[in-house]
Amino acid sequence: MTEAPAAHLSPPFLADPALRAVLAALPEARLVGGAVRDALAGLPVADIDLATPQSPAEVTAALARSGLRSVPTGAAHGTVTALADGRGFEITTLRRDEETDGRRARVAWTDDWREDAARRDFTINAMSMTAAGAVFDYVGGIADLRAGWVRFVGEPALRVAEDYLRILRYFRFQARYGRGEPDRAALAAIAAGVPGLARLSAERVWSELKRVFVAPDPTGAVGLMQRLGVLAAVLPEGTDPAALARLVRAAGPADPLLRLAALLTGDAAAVADRLRLSGAERERLLALRGGPTPRPEMDDAALRRLLADTPADLLLGRSWLAGNGSAAWAALRTRLAALPKPVFPLEGRDALALGLAPGPAIGLLLRAVRQWWLDGGCVADAAACRAELARRAAG
Repeated sequence: MTEAPAAHLSPPFLADPALRAVLAALPEARLVGGAVRDALAGLPVADIDLATPQSPAEVTAALARSGLRSVPTGAAHGTVTALADGRGFEITTLRRDEETDGRRARVAWTDDWREDAARRDFTINAMSMTAAGAVFDYVGGIADLRAGWVRFVGEPALRVAEDYLRILRYFRFQARYGRGEPDRAALAAIAAGVPGLARLSAERVWSELKRVFVAPDPTGAVGLMQRLGVLAAVLPEGTDPAALARLVRAAGPADPLLRLAALLTGDAAAVADRLRLSGAERERLLALRGGPTPRPEMDDAALRRLLADTPADLLLGRSWLAGNGSAAWAALRTRLAALPKPVFPLEGRDALALGLAPGPAIGLLLRAVRQWWLDGGCVADAAACRAELARRAAG
């Protein structure tokens, strides 16, 4: 029986030569997941994933016959990455879940597109599209996408119990695509599944939270997380969604660490350690939450003093956390962004050139001159600083 497509699309990425080469090698393959969803929504498509009824071995052989390399990047889950024009395209064999434990699934291959769609998380992620742009929708994803309704495929409680990360994924998609009243069945399943979040790895939790926070406006989703007990489960150190809302209303950047810093009321170091943030993420989160903050009443000399010791992006971040969207704070950020970073123009060799003996005294002298330079608004040039160094050395 021939299936009838639910829609036809002509997104620009279908003309991509690299993608066309992969699809030509695998004529039974279709694009799946986010690429189809975002093409239907008229949004930019970042990642392109494919699925096929062919087994991983058959996929590898077909790619080789077409002169394309492949890498078995997810053998246990049937995923092969095709390499074309220096880029990778993940191709996964159609699957059905054999067994799940709330964190991972044991799967079996299938050649049934409906069966594969039935195991996916949300209806808006369960659609597939051929190389010709024919969209197949077995679970009502097109209608849900148009209505702004994030709905689990099948029974919500079963979908959540299969993988508790789907709770956080729900809020990621709700923040980006949801409109109007959320699906009650989904909310009931999420509320009941909150204890299961404790079974997830910290890395998976942080990965999904970041994706919630980068949505254009995550405040509705975060408020819903608070209402259902999800926020307290993943950020037990304490949160204030109203502070996040103020940052978003002020048109602050969609920076996940900045938004996390706004949301948190508890110990940021404890959050960073528990969620296993990278070293750079941890350092930035703590720096955003502490240290001197620029304010609208500061003159340029005061701002230069701050810039001499702190990167501009951190000062701008702190200004977003401390301020609002008023004209005064906007003007402050404009001034701050326009100021070059002041660099103290002296080094140890400048002291040695005066005939001073190497040792701790040189460091003390340079620090004193640097403080003089800071007090003057960081505008004294190298010649003026050398003259001050000589004066202090002579005294």
